[in-house]
Amino acid sequence: MIIDFHSHIYPEKIAAKAVASTEAFYTIPAQGRGTPEDLTRAGRRAGIDRFVVFSAAAVPAQVQSINSYIASVCANREPGAGGGQEQGAAGEPAFTGFGTLHPGMENPGEEVDRIIDLGLRGVKFHPDMQKFTIDDPRMMGIYSLLERRLPVLFHTGDYRYRYSHPARLAPVLDAFPGLTVIAAHFGGWSLFDLALEYFHRRRCYFDLSSSIPYLGHRRAEELIRIYGAERILFGSDYPIWDPGECLGEFRKLRLSSAEQERILSGTALEILAPGV
Repeated sequence: MIIDFHSHIYPEKIAAKAVASTEAFYTIPAQGRGTPEDLTRAGRRAGIDRFVVFSAAAVPAQVQSINSYIASVCANREPGAGGGQEQGAAGEPAFTGFGTLHPGMENPGEEVDRIIDLGLRGVKFHPDMQKFTIDDPRMMGIYSLLERRLPVLFHTGDYRYRYSHPARLAPVLDAFPGLTVIAAHFGGWSLFDLALEYFHRRRCYFDLSSSIPYLGHRRAEELIRIYGAERILFGSDYPIWDPGECLGEFRKLRLSSAEQERILSGTALEILAPGV
């Protein structure tokens, strides 16, 4: 079973603009169109069984519409919709949705409750694009609302900004021991080794998205062994990267079958439980 824990999707009418904005932000040409249909095709080609999908709200006014959109896309693509735990309707790759929140929004507690009612299974934050620091005082109440209720996936790391620096996440992990946190991009995109100083001994998970092309295979293997395979999740960061190509690069890592199984699905299923 293969679960891609890091994929972005957008409505057809704005997908091209959203993808172009991401390309400009990172100066990386995107490999996908950013739509659910395109992701489904990519998953089918790659043999990926399930995607965790999301989109971050750049401003508070976008939060509810994005959450409703992600929920609507996932409604008939949740695992089991086609009769199997790992696949959605008609045997296609399943989608599991994460919601979004913003520190500037009013009544975040109401939206957390709505996220749960919508059937979304976590929350994704992109501090660099949403323009807040992970340890922003406004976020503390939101983390309290999410603690022991929903897992949180943070974009982490970027040498150009301080919003998502590993040093910003470390005190949040200390302050909220019941918050399940996934630090994307090995805990710090473009700051991979620096992230070790903050996260080696702290309780959190990591995904592999947008990492192996920069780290190389040997360093990726070393980091997996340092952190432990049980803390690592496979992710592609679609639409910037193609899920099949990412899976191919992951397969080149010198990992045991047990380590591969843990990274490709075992830990993901535990994070998304109950009701996987």
